[in-house]
Amino acid sequence: MNFPFYIARRYLFSKKSTNAINIISAISVVGVAVATMALVVTLSVFNGFHDLVASLLTSFDPQIKVVPAMGKTAPADDPLLQKICQLPQVDVATECVEDQAMAVYGDRQAMVTLKGVGESFRELTHITDIVYGEGEFALQAANLHYGTVGIGVAQTLGLGANWPGFMRLYAPRREGQLDMANPMDGFVTDSLISPGVVFMVKQGRYDKSHIITSLPFARNLFGQQGMLSSLEIRLKQGSDLDAVKEQMKAIVGTKYKVLDRFEQQEDTFKIMKIEKFIAYIFLTFILIVASFNIIGSLSMLIIDKKEDVVTLRNLGADDKQITQVFLFEGRLISAIGAAAGIIVGLLLCWLQQTYGLVALGNSSGMFIVDAYPVSVHYEDVLIVFITVIAIGWLAAWYPVRMLSRKLIG
Repeated sequence: MNFPFYIARRYLFSKKSTNAINIISAISVVGVAVATMALVVTLSVFNGFHDLVASLLTSFDPQIKVVPAMGKTAPADDPLLQKICQLPQVDVATECVEDQAMAVYGDRQAMVTLKGVGESFRELTHITDIVYGEGEFALQAANLHYGTVGIGVAQTLGLGANWPGFMRLYAPRREGQLDMANPMDGFVTDSLISPGVVFMVKQGRYDKSHIITSLPFARNLFGQQGMLSSLEIRLKQGSDLDAVKEQMKAIVGTKYKVLDRFEQQEDTFKIMKIEKFIAYIFLTFILIVASFNIIGSLSMLIIDKKEDVVTLRNLGADDKQITQVFLFEGRLISAIGAAAGIIVGLLLCWLQQTYGLVALGNSSGMFIVDAYPVSVHYEDVLIVFITVIAIGWLAAWYPVRMLSRKLIG
């Protein structure tokens, strides 16, 4: 057995001549454990919100989205895009045209994002799972074009799920000169009817601005015949997303961007990562403050064991071994605190996942979920453990080095 570790373990669990040392040692362990538990729980809550947002976006965003690297549109018959569609891993691919327009219904109006999609859009996404009303999701019937509006757009325009009459859409004309005598001639105008449903992604980015309609309607309104804003793709089940994505990037080069779901919402997930990192930094500072208890505990222990140092030296222990005794003491405190904090933190996460102990609001149904979402990522647990051990060991190193030079030397 390692001699310094054996002595350090005896010192940690044995009764000291001064009872305050035992109390301070216990406080040190509890302080490190509480800070560790807070790190585990907080990071898991951030992970829970991250996974929740990701799960909501899967209902609307495609697995892979190919967009022009320059400009807003590209030719739909581009051989590079056709080559991507012919990959064996591609299950569904649909062309999309998306741009801003003004929607007018009755005496209300709103700027909206009109998204024209192909008939395969319902197979590409889970749109049919997030529509509500008495009708069904549809894009076109003969010469009539349907417009499925987001729940927020419906509220802004005063619409129900099955609104009567026509909604007028206006988009700037792309070609020709504006006739100042007739300003309305500068707009392309067309109408949509209701399919009897609205959609709700539970994300304001979509619910408050988007209208889904047929691809021919959008191309006509925006003057984008034969063009597309994006090529949206779903892969066959079991396909390696990362491998296929890299293959597509190799095909299109720098002409197009190939985006997965997280890259399509890069700003949202980047903000969440920054918030998580800031929370980690703040809680690490709390851990550093808690680690000062280790300094006090070791300082008092070195003073209390001054006579033992002489005895150990007489028994043949050199100064390095004696110094390691107190270093191991500090490291044991941080290791025990880290282990206890992680165990308690994981237990609290399990309780929250299972029973939803901490609610988001006082009334059920006010939020997307009733309780704080929690998702334990074990790489985060490993990072927390390494952080706690590193800070604890650094906290033990300085006082042991300084005080041992005085008492041992």
